[in-house]
Amino acid sequence: MRYSQLRAFHAVAQHGGFSVAANALGQTQPALSDQVRRLEQAHDVLLFHRDNRRVRLTRQGEELFALTKRFFECEDGIATYLQSSSANIRGALRIVADAVQHLTPALSHFRGTNPNVHVSVQTGNSRTVLDKLRRYDAEIGVVGQLDPGSDLEIVDLGETPIVAVVSRDGPYAGLDKIDFAEIRHFPIIMREVGSRTRASLEAEALKRNIRLKATMDVEGREAMREVVAAGAGVGFVSQAEFGNDNRLRQVRISDFDLTMPEAVVFMKSRRDVPVIRAIRRSISAIRDVE
Repeated sequence: MRYSQLRAFHAVAQHGGFSVAANALGQTQPALSDQVRRLEQAHDVLLFHRDNRRVRLTRQGEELFALTKRFFECEDGIATYLQSSSANIRGALRIVADAVQHLTPALSHFRGTNPNVHVSVQTGNSRTVLDKLRRYDAEIGVVGQLDPGSDLEIVDLGETPIVAVVSRDGPYAGLDKIDFAEIRHFPIIMREVGSRTRASLEAEALKRNIRLKATMDVEGREAMREVVAAGAGVGFVSQAEFGNDNRLRQVRISDFDLTMPEAVVFMKSRRDVPVIRAIRRSISAIRDVE
């Protein structure tokens, strides 16, 4: 096994194709393909399915890719340590969040102190967040649960109440508050399975022996907002996630005091990655100001 073969494999897996990977590494496609072929032959393993110019990782390829992500991240960390001071961090901070609003002040601080780091944000429910962290597809996550697993480290961001949301111009615009038991009489627009908000509502309903049946299941918070804004029913979010959508208004659930915790999480094995250390410093700095 040679370094160049691992680098070639990692590039193809990362970019999803031989030609794109060859361009990224400044090599010819035949040379890159030969490196991957030699790696496969040396270890009698098939790493890619090659179908009509498309490549897909095999199961063995996926397992090796998870390892090479760690390997080359460690290499990048060494380079960062040797070439840059902690005040001049470079690279990328990939965030996957069920709601990024909780992290916005810390991100503003982070950008001010680390201008050479590219920040990207993806959205997803709590299950998606944890999956991406464990696949090394993101450095940090923001989730609405405080016990994500022993392999992850948690930084608590606080908690906010869950509220109902309705359209300002829809049939339920006159609602000011609602009892939890009354929710079942409205068209319920529910987030997908895996959403922490949905899980909290269903757990409370089970405790009260109330049957909540969704009129519509939607994938993601933004889809829920659009459906509710159209007047189709009542949705639910944590108060911190409500945002500034003028089409919607909050409705307090009068006998329901369940709150939604939010936390930053990251892999314990990656706590010394420079961008993770930097965002933790920013979170601490914002807390000290508050």
